[in-house]
Amino acid sequence: MEDSKPATQFIVDQQAQVRDSLPFHDKRDFVNAERGLRGRLKPNVVKDGQGELVWNNDAYEFLETDAPDTANPSLWRQSRLAHLDGLYHVTGGIYQVRGLDLSNTTIIEGDEGLIIIDPLTSQETGAAAFALYQEHRGKDRAIKGIIYTHSHVDHFGGVRGFVTDEDVEKNDIKILAPEGFLEHAVSENVFTGTSMSRRAAYMYGAALPQGPTGQIGAGLGQTVSTGTVTLIAPNVDITTTGETQTIDGVEMVFQMAPDTEAPSEMLIYFPGFKALCAAEDATHTFHNILTLRGAVVRDPHGWSKYLTETIDLFGSEAEVVFASHHWPTWGQDNVVEFLTSQRDLYAYVHDQTLRLLNKGYNGPEIAEMMTLPPALDKAWSARGYYGSTNHNVKAIYQRYCGWFDGNPAHLWEHTPVDKAKRYVELAGGEAEIIRKGQEAFQSGDFRWAAEILSHAVFANPDSKIAKDRLADVYEQLGYGAENGTWRNFYISGTTELRSGNFGTPTTSSAPDVLAQLTPEMLFDAIAVQINGPEAWDKELAIDVVVTDLGVTYRWWLSNGALVYSSATHSGSADVTLTGTSKQLTVLVISGPDPDALEKAGVKIDGDTGALGTLSALIDPGDPSFNIVTP
Repeated sequence: MEDSKPATQFIVDQQAQVRDSLPFHDKRDFVNAERGLRGRLKPNVVKDGQGELVWNNDAYEFLETDAPDTANPSLWRQSRLAHLDGLYHVTGGIYQVRGLDLSNTTIIEGDEGLIIIDPLTSQETGAAAFALYQEHRGKDRAIKGIIYTHSHVDHFGGVRGFVTDEDVEKNDIKILAPEGFLEHAVSENVFTGTSMSRRAAYMYGAALPQGPTGQIGAGLGQTVSTGTVTLIAPNVDITTTGETQTIDGVEMVFQMAPDTEAPSEMLIYFPGFKALCAAEDATHTFHNILTLRGAVVRDPHGWSKYLTETIDLFGSEAEVVFASHHWPTWGQDNVVEFLTSQRDLYAYVHDQTLRLLNKGYNGPEIAEMMTLPPALDKAWSARGYYGSTNHNVKAIYQRYCGWFDGNPAHLWEHTPVDKAKRYVELAGGEAEIIRKGQEAFQSGDFRWAAEILSHAVFANPDSKIAKDRLADVYEQLGYGAENGTWRNFYISGTTELRSGNFGTPTTSSAPDVLAQLTPEMLFDAIAVQINGPEAWDKELAIDVVVTDLGVTYRWWLSNGALVYSSATHSGSADVTLTGTSKQLTVLVISGPDPDALEKAGVKIDGDTGALGTLSALIDPGDPSFNIVTP
């Protein structure tokens, strides 16, 4: 980046220590990551129909040099591996396209056709991946099945790059997904989509230029494509471990793994190929127990138990394990070693966090105390490139104990701004706290400098010197971070302090996803946008008739809360809306606007003024809310 500063000597020394402490001589991952290469997409650049760039893997070619002082050598190594792209042969009829999105797509050749596993994030990258496969394997095989391993968008959003609704209906294409997939796929963004998207922009470095001082990857992959998110609903639910399906002569055995990396997730074993698809439950990183973009805390205890079950079910047979991120592992012994390492990682950090929690330590204390066993600490696949030991420990503490650590001093704290003003006063004024922050910076205590200078910025966000000093601190923390998402957060913070708020470059909603909202999800999506204080004394009753479901809901305001019920209610509604589930999704796209409702085919009977009252109470989220400034 043009205004980037060089790494300080403290960071230079830290990078040297990383080089000396980890087994960089071990090249097995590079061998595996390039094994089976059949061809690359040249150039690896994907644009949408309007010519807008949605993916550019070529922007990471700078990674082919040695790690500079401005990047952690371990993260640089991981990014070099994740940058490798192309169509790869895994085993038998199994191929993968890697390096065309954050995730991989897997293409399996059956007797006559194809089965697609996890069709990437965007329609455009999905289409590019399929075209790359067809370039090298031919176009004579039709798609017979699609599998979504779990409910995150990078594993279903590109489906229309492979098939259309007409293809699915005409060719009787089976679309398989784990039980609960659709609910979780569409609900994650209903309540906190705006916040998640803003924070995800930080997490993936969406506004950062790629380069040695900018974005170099996200640990799980390079970044997320920014094309058209699509979704075709599954027509086959997988519900039970041991359940089998055969599509186009390819036998599959499923293992359910709910509430692991995703609320709805499953692994797949292919006996005919002796190949295991680990979905996203075993990848070449310590994954997130709590993603930094924000979500519900995951269950590492259950996660480890499911991996034990995976080893028990398939470990004696599987000769290759591949996932929807990163590269495969070949050889039965290596497969078991890899799965065991992943299992032990989640189990150990979970159990040791609870051991120390029960001794009275809080999340930050345990995070500083946690040390992995040497075998895990030196295992590249257990390094914290996406999740981290530090923030995963805090997440486990949060899962069991919540935000409060039991110390009364932390029970009723001031807001960040009020606290900051008091700290500035305590330090002797703005100039003095900035001086103290600069002293910490010059001594290499960047964590303390960040805390001090953040108080200065929150007390006076107009102070350019405070913002400049804090930006310098975040930059050094980013340079030193082994975790890709930590680096992106720090350097995104640096960018906004120096250049201003960059907003949310990506969107959290898509028509295909919104079309899958149930009426209840739709009502909830609007309810969380109601300005409660403005609605305290408002009265409103709206009936919503969902014709395709044969259900009528009453929607009303009660003490500032917008509530609903499908029970029969006495009294008449102010207005009645009648339409199909799909037609009614216009409510979350355009709000309760009469013109938009009628244009969508929704029938309106009664007082349209009630819709205006509701519309005036909707207070949508801000996709550009501040993060590093108040």
